[in-house]
Amino acid sequence: MSEIKNGRMMGVFLAACVSATAEPAVVDFKDAKMEVYKQASGDDLKLYLFEPKGHRPGKDSRPAVVFFFGGGWNGGSPGQFEQHSRYLASRGMVAAVADYRVKSRQGTPPSACVEDGKSAVRYLRLNAKRLGIDPSRIAAGGGSAGGHVAAATGMIDGFDDGAVDKTVSSKANALVLFNPVYDNGPEGYGHDRVKDHWEGISPAHNITKDDPPAVVFLGTKDSLIPVATAERFQARMRELGLKSDLHLYEGQPHGFFNESKGGAEIFLDTIRKMDRFLVEIGYLKGSPHETLVEAASEGKKSKRKK
Repeated sequence: MSEIKNGRMMGVFLAACVSATAEPAVVDFKDAKMEVYKQASGDDLKLYLFEPKGHRPGKDSRPAVVFFFGGGWNGGSPGQFEQHSRYLASRGMVAAVADYRVKSRQGTPPSACVEDGKSAVRYLRLNAKRLGIDPSRIAAGGGSAGGHVAAATGMIDGFDDGAVDKTVSSKANALVLFNPVYDNGPEGYGHDRVKDHWEGISPAHNITKDDPPAVVFLGTKDSLIPVATAERFQARMRELGLKSDLHLYEGQPHGFFNESKGGAEIFLDTIRKMDRFLVEIGYLKGSPHETLVEAASEGKKSKRKK
């Protein structure tokens, strides 16, 4: 953690803890562009896009990322990854947070979460030119169950919305995963809720040579995701020649990457390592500067509608 020494950076980012209880899905982010990417279960599912300064939709072709919130497939809010998105927008990416169906609001199972995640990636790719996005550089990120949704967009076949144009791929080109629920096998998380189709929906059991590069952040005291699970995932990815970075945080529990749980120093360390990964795969250039860190905090007090 020695690379983070500037005291002024403490508290710059605010991130919600992973929650198992529902929060309002309707949010109001300052300066974000809202788009409905899908209608399902009687609701408009929305993407909130944060654009780089000077971005030219329809002309630029920038890398993009979409984040999915955690909450055990039960609840949660798109606000969890607002500051990640603002930071990456300050670095030149088009960054988005997505709402998706959950049990507490729509009464849906985990398979619907995956379906919506794939719809969100497909929507960005389908509208890439209009939004100023490079359709070949769309990353998916998320935490906990949102990490499962993100991983599934890059690694799982099927679970697509039956009404969509499947000639447009829903496969993410890179994965940014924070304590992801990516093993749904008999010994993994959530097996009792997906046991009828766990072999198809578990990212760790569907790793293939065409999967995207991934970076994973995990605490060694995570009660839901064992370190051994993460190490097996990384080993299998590397066996197939895929880039797979794993960052372990000693003594940290599930959800540690949120500032309110793990503290600002750890939170910012994950941000910088995320940045480094995205530089290595060609989505970002150079290194973060203090001015960009400050820019990422703009609007941190965005008002959320209750």
